[in-house]
Amino acid sequence: MKKMYIVKHQYDFDRIIKTGKRKQNDSYIIYSEKNNLPYARYGISVGKKLGNAVYRNHKKRQIRFIIDNLEKNYVKNKDYIIILREKGKYLDYQTLNQKLSTLMMEGKDRK
Repeated sequence: MKKMYIVKHQYDFDRIIKTGKRKQNDSYIIYSEKNNLPYARYGISVGKKLGNAVYRNHKKRQIRFIIDNLEKNYVKNKDYIIILREKGKYLDYQTLNQKLSTLMMEGKDRK
């Protein structure tokens, strides 16, 4: 994932969480909001309660890889904040992939 496709600033995270649309399942919460860019941007959050820094970074790398593989299916010109929930902590990569892709495709807007 290139740096330009990442939501970097805390104020962007806060704005998207406060005003964006929310979708959730037992493993993820996803907030999305339109942006004025020709591409989608992603922010990933894994809370401290889920594990130490090594574990959290491992999960973030897994989620980034899932996004890179399925990015063509997502709506462009949107910002996404993806939050891993506690039940997602115990799932393997394949299950995380399946749950994230189905949640991102739910109620998908047409391009």
